[in-house]
Amino acid sequence: MNQHDYIITGAGASGLMLAYRMAEDSFFDDKSILIIDKERKSTNDRTWCFWEKGAGEWDELLTKSWDKIVFKSDHYKSEPEINPYHYKMIRSAGFYERLWKKIESRSNITFIEEEVLNISHKSEGASVLTESSEYYGKKVCNSIVFDQTYKQQKKFPVLRQHFIGWFIETKEDTFDDSKATFMDFSVNQKGNTRFMYILPISPKKALVEYTLFSTKILSDKEYESEILLYLKKKDIQNYQVLEKERGVIPMTCYKFWKYNSKNVLNIGTVGGWSKASTGYTFMNITKKTNKVLSFLKNDYSFTDFLGVTRFWWYDLLLLDILSKENHKGSKLFSTLFQKNSIHQIFKFLDEETHFFEELKIMWGMPSLKFTKVLLKRLF
Repeated sequence: MNQHDYIITGAGASGLMLAYRMAEDSFFDDKSILIIDKERKSTNDRTWCFWEKGAGEWDELLTKSWDKIVFKSDHYKSEPEINPYHYKMIRSAGFYERLWKKIESRSNITFIEEEVLNISHKSEGASVLTESSEYYGKKVCNSIVFDQTYKQQKKFPVLRQHFIGWFIETKEDTFDDSKATFMDFSVNQKGNTRFMYILPISPKKALVEYTLFSTKILSDKEYESEILLYLKKKDIQNYQVLEKERGVIPMTCYKFWKYNSKNVLNIGTVGGWSKASTGYTFMNITKKTNKVLSFLKNDYSFTDFLGVTRFWWYDLLLLDILSKENHKGSKLFSTLFQKNSIHQIFKFLDEETHFFEELKIMWGMPSLKFTKVLLKRLF
């Protein structure tokens, strides 16, 4: 009973989406699939935002979608129409419900609610140790963090996207829900890269989120004081805080894939699936879980799943600058938005541009800074 074809450890966004894709693919109908996590998530513990062209796979789960975004700083301001892109928001409760419904319809998929203690790589498969048992799989896909080495190493900078957000409801119509404030750097930077999101769900409801790209986590009071100050400056009064959310996402080009083996693949954040320069993760999970299916079907070695690309280098150069001059983030992002169309920026961040498009984007950035960090990396 402890032998399985595939084991997924961790039932967060990446593990659950992978299981969902396997449940939808007839190739896996006769395969034994085990999901292990210490809890089964069902609440709104996450809010994911992403941009996408036209209709998408998850549209029926959208809380809101916008066709216009706002970028604002002391250096530059714009409110571009983003069609054919849409900026989309999904809340996790609906996402979990849809995926679990499909997964539970498959008799070959089992969920066990236990804490995973360790994964051992074997020449043929892998073993997963929990509090009460040991399970064996031909292939294991893991989204649980076991190793904190990336935080201590010095070769690759490690910033964090950290935030607290309030879902608020006002008594009067207050928000223009036709546009989302993508980045508002007009807040006091205090030596860091700091900005606000405003994501209006309706004229009376919005997510207001205070976000930093930096190394040091703040106290809850510091985030919330900035949200209060921002709302006061916007003259937003008579509101009720419906929910709060907080999060920390690593921003690093650390080579997580070096821990992959022939039969064990790290997925999600622990697999390096978060976009290092922005922290965006959801669409990377969507794309990469499809890639995992291809590897499973063809029995490819997971050692070939990820590696260094030119986009990895672009992210690394930006993080090198932000790690040394964190206060320059507002200026850097302002330059990016001022010198390029929003469509080109989205395409670049989706890693879909060709080399000459990328040269144009990089040429518009502070060339001396990027040249210095590039030379330091190379030599």
